[in-house]
Amino acid sequence: MLEFIKKPAERERFLKFCVVGIFGAVIDFGVMNLLLQLTAVGSRIASTISFIAAVCSNFLWNHFWAYPDSRQKSIVHKLAQFFIVSLIGLGIRFLLFLTVEEPIIRLSEQIVPENFFLDPVTVGHNLTLVISIGIVLIWNFFANRFWTYNDVE
Repeated sequence: MLEFIKKPAERERFLKFCVVGIFGAVIDFGVMNLLLQLTAVGSRIASTISFIAAVCSNFLWNHFWAYPDSRQKSIVHKLAQFFIVSLIGLGIRFLLFLTVEEPIIRLSEQIVPENFFLDPVTVGHNLTLVISIGIVLIWNFFANRFWTYNDVE
């Protein structure tokens, strides 16, 4: 695995994948927070919807920018693989929300000042999302690199 990371092309792909992920995270955070503020859906449903919006964006950016040399498989085939990897990532994310969201919200209630511009629950939701995104990013990169985009040298 260390040899893989030493290759300049792989580092460039990883950096592009991260840039795409940052853009996806903006979509993810934006959609989740809009849904939480403007609708009555709970954080897990809002997080799921925002995740799907981010996955769609990420697939397009990865297909055309991070992996432009991946053209042996059809776009439909890669989309299916990318979606499966993302569903597993969603499962990881959902488990993280189930297990760490409440403790993080309780911690936020203790440390977020009363006059802070965000309430502790919002801070807790977003901290949980940050943790989830970081873990799922690693999963998504390696699973997609070695399965979805395995036609790239």
